Amino acid sequence: MSTKYVYFFGNGEADGRGELKNLLGGKGANLAEMTAIGLPVPPGFTISTEVCTAFYKNDRNYPECLPEEVAANLRKIEAVIGNRFGDPANPLLVSVRSGARASMPGMMDTILNLGLNDDTVQGVIAKSGDARFAYDAYRRFVQMYSDVVLDVKKDIFEHQMDEVKAKRGIKLDTDLTADDLRQLVATFKATVLQQTGKPFPADPSEQLWGAIGAVFGSWMNQRAITYRRLNNIPADWGTAVSVQAMVFGNMGDDCATGVAFTRNPSTGEKIFYGEFLVNAQGEDVVAGIRTPQPVNKAEGDGILPSLEEVMPDCYAQLIGIQGVLEKHYRDMQDIEFTIEKGKLYMLQTRNGKRTAAAAVRVAVEMVKEGLISEKEAVLRVGPEQLDQLLHPSLDPKAKKEVIAKGLPASPGAASGEVVFSADEAESAAKLNRKVILVRVETSPEDIHGMNAAQGILTARGGMTSHAAVVARGMGKCCVAGCSEIKVDYKAQSFVARDGVVIKKGEVITLDGSSGEVIKGAVATVQTGLSGAFGELMVWADGFRRLKVRTNADTPHDAKVAREFGAEGIGLCRTEHMFFEADRIMAVREMILAADLDGRKLALAKILPMQKGDFLGIFREMKGLPVTIRLLDPPLHEFLPHTDAEIEGLAKSMQVPFATLKHKVESLHEFNPMLGHRGCRLGITYPEIYDMQVQAIMEAACELIKNEGYAIVPEIMIPLVAHVKELAVLRANAIRVCDEVIARYGVKVEYLIGTMIELPRAALTADQIATEAEFFSFGTNDLTQTTFGLSRDDAGRFLPFYVEKDLFEDDPFVALDQSGVGQLVEMGCVKGRATRPEIKLGICGEHGGEPSSVIFCHKIGLDYVSCSPFRVPIARLAAAHAALGGSEDRTK
Repeated sequence: MSTKYVYFFGNGEADGRGELKNLLGGKGANLAEMTAIGLPVPPGFTISTEVCTAFYKNDRNYPECLPEEVAANLRKIEAVIGNRFGDPANPLLVSVRSGARASMPGMMDTILNLGLNDDTVQGVIAKSGDARFAYDAYRRFVQMYSDVVLDVKKDIFEHQMDEVKAKRGIKLDTDLTADDLRQLVATFKATVLQQTGKPFPADPSEQLWGAIGAVFGSWMNQRAITYRRLNNIPADWGTAVSVQAMVFGNMGDDCATGVAFTRNPSTGEKIFYGEFLVNAQGEDVVAGIRTPQPVNKAEGDGILPSLEEVMPDCYAQLIGIQGVLEKHYRDMQDIEFTIEKGKLYMLQTRNGKRTAAAAVRVAVEMVKEGLISEKEAVLRVGPEQLDQLLHPSLDPKAKKEVIAKGLPASPGAASGEVVFSADEAESAAKLNRKVILVRVETSPEDIHGMNAAQGILTARGGMTSHAAVVARGMGKCCVAGCSEIKVDYKAQSFVARDGVVIKKGEVITLDGSSGEVIKGAVATVQTGLSGAFGELMVWADGFRRLKVRTNADTPHDAKVAREFGAEGIGLCRTEHMFFEADRIMAVREMILAADLDGRKLALAKILPMQKGDFLGIFREMKGLPVTIRLLDPPLHEFLPHTDAEIEGLAKSMQVPFATLKHKVESLHEFNPMLGHRGCRLGITYPEIYDMQVQAIMEAACELIKNEGYAIVPEIMIPLVAHVKELAVLRANAIRVCDEVIARYGVKVEYLIGTMIELPRAALTADQIATEAEFFSFGTNDLTQTTFGLSRDDAGRFLPFYVEKDLFEDDPFVALDQSGVGQLVEMGCVKGRATRPEIKLGICGEHGGEPSSVIFCHKIGLDYVSCSPFRVPIARLAAAHAALGGSEDRTK
């Protein structure tokens, strides 16, 4: 039996269903599903994603049977509608839209009103009795088709349209007459001939196949590629193409088009929420060309009438349908609708993009409403989304000069220099400059700049505009539809209320929760987590096996991590304590000392300071495990490097400049990452590690003896490559521990282990486990030494590797599971073979990255450790791992 490539839907019947999303794409599957459950959906058909795969595999050629399948399904549409494709007297017009399995709003191409030409437009006029509507549809079609299929820039057409409006003294597209629009069609077609050397295609069949090819081609356009990379969507998924009979929202004042959400996509509040335009087509709403009106009276501003007021019958029907859709899909829906001559049609439904706060609230409330289970709720929220919840908000006590106010399209707060193009935003981000991207309106071509910017400000567009939807998906702060600003690209500035002029490079602040635009930088505060978030995380903790610790070097960091649910400290870096102003001089004395006695004298000054650090950290962790890494970086990092800095230190330490400079030069290394650091320091200067172990144990003994704490310190020796290194340093540590315990007269359990951060350590983990009671995989250095990459230098070329698909991800962001991950897994297996009860964890930055956490669960680690603000992300990722899920890419 030959492969079926085309799936029909219409008249209450459908070849496909919602579960065929991988084959029909999200749009096609949901159109079929809505048809099957009896909703008013214009008939159409979907060409499957398998055709897209074949299209690219066969040098952009289609399967031989496809034309006949398309023709047969076109005839089915004609039978339902009663119109014929290409018939001058009774023409069928169609839309051609993309639809991948993962939602990619605005990233690929759409064409409306296909089938129009100089003959069929007369048929539309005769049937509708409205020449203005017919020519409006025609000029839109020529404009869209020329842009998408013929690659004639749409700006040319926009400019020509603006010239006509200026000449007639009008502002809105809706004020153009039938004659104006007819003239524009002629102008547009003349432009196509001039730009391409070929006339605009008049044959509807040629138009259709041109559009289908362009939609498949758009899967590989730059904005789609960028969006897939940012959202981890595989290129081999492909897109489907849906061809659907047109319904028209631009036939007069009893027609409309709109976009709505079954719940508020910013807050998650259970209220029907959306925007529409009377006498318009779909792209008018999302493109921000006209200011849309609210669907709900309650959500309006009292200025523009709502759909509830303008078309109450259609509104009531829409309310009923949105309830049916939410119950059917058991998730918040993003729907598109058109009203033609008072009749409502559904054009799309999909799981709605939402902010992290909305995702959490919707998931928790749907459990309480009985729509989903706690397990489903946990899996509904992508771990990486939680990063948004930790975004700062403006300090309510801070002074602010509000210069404009728009729509609060995506929450959060952001400050940065103003730039006016996506390319500028991306270039600035590469130089670590924080910028706000300011546009009249964004388009899919701006995706790279939106990703690079701290926040987005647009003069036009609504809550469902491209800027709003994409910003919410990215977790970027966004203020949209800010009509109080006038953007001038030529002058590289914008004018706000009261004539305030903001030029390129000046700093502004956006409040995405209120819609305020503020001059200058404004202080921020961290957002608290409670309510629905707390409930969701309790459920997540109930499902996960993997423990989550934190990387914390101070009592403050430890306190923050505990508040985020950390179950201990997996990495306390003692060298960070050495840089404190009150002890750096003593550390430098120790480094510059001429002999052992001099070093011990300096270390005696540092000992009480280190002990104080550990007392504070142990108190904050209240009996939870704390892994303390002994000194790791090379000693030269604690000394100044320029002559001016050396001279200043020489004066303060009362040593000759030449002596200090000679010492600095003697400690210089060509490759310090692989030099005299970590356990190598402990071998050559054992007194340093002895002091640190003494400080750790004295702090533990005092808290156990005086405050009744139950503490099991975990002493970690870094950069071990050979078991003999660990054997020597373990023996030294045990000697110091036992001396302190005897002196205090208390019983203290302690563990001594190592950080596995060199390939040789992973390869010989069975030997190293004879001396180690725990392993903590330091995947930052393990990645460096496995790849032969320097983290400090790789940033110059790694983005290129990711962009060109040489690397799937930056290996310092997401764990390289097939390379570095195999070393980690090997270390686990070998370690447990020698010591079955060995404790295994990870403490690199990968400990807070969702896909890496899921990998750690699969290979049987006991815990992951990450920075305090990533603890909730790791907790949720660990729950996803236990439940066999991962982040839902459709959210």
